Amino acid sequence: MPKINLGAERIKQLNDKIAKSKEIFQQAFDRFSVRETRLIWSGGKDSTLTLWICRQYCREKGIELPKAFTIDEGDAFVEIDAMLHTYAREWGVSLDWGRNEDVLKAANHTLDAEVQVADLNERNQAEIKRIGFDLKAFPFEAESYVGNHLMKTVVFNTYIEDNAVKAVFQGLRWDEQKARAKDPFFEDVEAAELTPAHTRWRPILHFTERDIWDTTLYFDIPYCPLYEKGYRSLGAKTTSLKSSDVPAWEQDLENTEERAGRRQDKEKTMARLRQLGYM
Repeated sequence: MPKINLGAERIKQLNDKIAKSKEIFQQAFDRFSVRETRLIWSGGKDSTLTLWICRQYCREKGIELPKAFTIDEGDAFVEIDAMLHTYAREWGVSLDWGRNEDVLKAANHTLDAEVQVADLNERNQAEIKRIGFDLKAFPFEAESYVGNHLMKTVVFNTYIEDNAVKAVFQGLRWDEQKARAKDPFFEDVEAAELTPAHTRWRPILHFTERDIWDTTLYFDIPYCPLYEKGYRSLGAKTTSLKSSDVPAWEQDLENTEERAGRRQDKEKTMARLRQLGYM
């Protein structure tokens, strides 16, 4: 891991931001027990920092670390999977994996394979109707509109319902995406069609992308090696592109789009996806 030299003022800024995040964790655990909560951990830089701060907080308070939950959308980088397995083991994280096995089976676990809606189970067919999809088939793509809903949102909602999860911690930031720019630190989600009631906590909203990397490098927090190769934002393997040939933290973070390498039709429909329960 590269070393980073920061001045005393900058180090204080980062410590203040970490302290603010710990306040959010405190507020959450004042309302919910550890067993009622989950850390959403994708293996990316933001969710890994969220987990690292929560782990620090729990050690300081002498409480158990919440379980973590990751979603395997069927199009993952092997480097991300390795990151999750390695640090779940090294950090003692109990990690649950979520997959929409019904859709994967219908697609024969093959990207771009045609999925027949009639071959899906009742829940997935109902979810497809909920998003206004009225075709008889669709190609399996993890980052398409229907793919995002089935492979992520449906998996998330099913998981929290089946496991009686009351609150989740998300590694989202205000500066990451326009649809998230006005997010509150916590949000109570009311029960709706196919969506169980729960509360979403966002402990690192106030971090910028530069804050993420300064904190990660200064405190020696692990990160996926793909960031060293020029990726700034990691999603599905086939639709995430490098932004540059230099490491993410050496790029012009302040004047270029962080998610420019992600699939842009998804980015344009982010607000609609979030109305359906996407994170």
